[in-house]
Amino acid sequence: MARRVAHDIPDGSYVNLGIGMPTLVADVAPADREIIYHSENGILGMGPAPAPGTGDPELINAGKQQVTLLPGGAYVHHTDAFVMMRGGHIDITVLGAFQVSATGDLANWATDDASMPPAVGGAMDLAVGARRVFVMTTHTTRDGRPKLLAECSYPLTAAAVVDRVYTDLAVLDVTPDGFVVRELVAGTTPDDLRAVTAAPLHFAADLAVLVPT
Repeated sequence: MARRVAHDIPDGSYVNLGIGMPTLVADVAPADREIIYHSENGILGMGPAPAPGTGDPELINAGKQQVTLLPGGAYVHHTDAFVMMRGGHIDITVLGAFQVSATGDLANWATDDASMPPAVGGAMDLAVGARRVFVMTTHTTRDGRPKLLAECSYPLTAAAVVDRVYTDLAVLDVTPDGFVVRELVAGTTPDDLRAVTAAPLHFAADLAVLVPT
């Protein structure tokens, strides 16, 4: 999933990666592209994780993972990092999700599970401030419940913001007509996908087969 997301990020983009799976995107982005990574705790020009034993415990991303700073990178005030997000200066944000609706609503900060305390962080600011919102998530929950729905049942992070969804089964665009499946992972059929999706699906005329690498 991370490799497929990275393929869609243009050279020269300013990108924020959400906590969890989205952080993997930076590890597999094409080496010939310059992508400027932003972290909401105050980093612009964030580099990869440091080699074991060489990290600075005070240089961390928003997920409290140790990172590095690339040449030309900068530390900024936390407020300025959020101004970048809210002011439309981030080209793409890649976020995880508990649920995504057919109209692009995003729910990724609270569930009905009392053992998982709500944690919104900067997701609301990113969801409404970034120019494009990519969601990277498994197609279903661990117990097999669909994450792609006609309407979200969890509290919304933001309404009608998601542009594209990348799951372990498919790549889907959110359009005025709902979910349009652009690619299916090899071995998955349209009926397989319908069985684990709680929203109508439209399949692109040029539907492609995605072979995991």
